[in-house]
Amino acid sequence: MSKNNNPEEDYFTRVEREKKERLKQKLDAEAAEQALSDRKELHWNRCGKCGGQMHPKVFKGVEIDICEDCGAVLLDPGELEELAGADEGGVISTIGELFRFSRRK
Repeated sequence: MSKNNNPEEDYFTRVEREKKERLKQKLDAEAAEQALSDRKELHWNRCGKCGGQMHPKVFKGVEIDICEDCGAVLLDPGELEELAGADEGGVISTIGELFRFSRRK
């Protein structure tokens, strides 16, 4: 409460404070969304190794992305398993487990 103990004034002060807080939260959320969108646009279809442009290429029936500058290969989720086939307990599934583990936070 304020020093003058006026309930009506306290009410309107609280309402204004809550409005400002909601507006701040909304603006913060919009700014975070815009930052994510900007970052995605900046890095979209770029190599994580050298920043070169990635180009799709069909390899064994699977569309993979290859960097035109350094030759790095990018596999989308599930493409490693699709290329390797049924390799339960083998090297490929171990590598796949490593990538699945690295995405967890």
